[in-house]
Amino acid sequence: MTTSHTLVAEGLTVGYGDRTVVHDLSLVVPPGSVTAIVGPNACGKSTLLRAMARLLAPRGGHVLLDGAAVHRTPAKALARTLGLLPQSSIAPEGITVADLVGRGRHPHQGLFSRWTREDDLAVAEALEATDTVQLAERPVDELSGGQRQRVWIAMALAQRTDVLLLDEPTTFLDVSHGVEVLDLLTDLNRARGTTVVMVLHDLNMAARYADHLVAMVDGAVHASGAPADVLTEACVRTVFGLDCRVVEDPVSGRPLMVPIGRHHAGRAAAGAEPDGADGADGAVGAGSAPDGAPVPAAGDVALVGRGR
Repeated sequence: MTTSHTLVAEGLTVGYGDRTVVHDLSLVVPPGSVTAIVGPNACGKSTLLRAMARLLAPRGGHVLLDGAAVHRTPAKALARTLGLLPQSSIAPEGITVADLVGRGRHPHQGLFSRWTREDDLAVAEALEATDTVQLAERPVDELSGGQRQRVWIAMALAQRTDVLLLDEPTTFLDVSHGVEVLDLLTDLNRARGTTVVMVLHDLNMAARYADHLVAMVDGAVHASGAPADVLTEACVRTVFGLDCRVVEDPVSGRPLMVPIGRHHAGRAAAGAEPDGADGADGAVGAGSAPDGAPVPAAGDVALVGRGR
């Protein structure tokens, strides 16, 4: 694996039919890092990921992988470097887990090439990493939603690409398996230098696991950078229309967003200091509220994982 691949969107405009979803968007994905894309529903996160993976042709601008336009790169050649786990995947009827995961090796097969020991090893490692070895002989359509999601992740891992895009990889997973998947992606990044780009709905998990955070709204990038610079009270208010407090995650030291909501707005207002222009001045240290009172909620909602 290598960290030298570059993935860049320049002036990208993408849509469906007569509807434009992503507008003149530019984004540089840091090579060899974990990037998380967050934003409200229908802001263009999944559309951006699909365009980066060559599934949607741009109406304007382009996506470049190592300086070459992805939509002009042959699909199989692209799939040897860049893999995508989409939000919704449908397995062929009756296919077993092992066979589906094995399909991740397709980009590495030539027209007349045979299955190799390396292919066996890639599939075995992917099943082991996703805790799906015991499911190998079962039909995919008999599995629960969470089990199926882990199998699809195993197929993406078996592909062994240097760049991996994942659209909501923790969908359908319980909290334990969700954290384990994010730990797994972190392991992949650290051990192999894989560039990971994932769409996540959980802001706190995104901030904990990502090296680089991208916040989108209305088809454009509102903010990008280190989690501490992006996950601020001001940014959450602008992007999600949500008042919150941002404290320090007592486990990872990363920013932790605590939503306020209507039923707790009075108490928050009574003890809150004015938020800074970029939200950073309104951040609260772990374990204390602005008035010095304990904040057990910060510790209660933090999830413990191996990766961060």
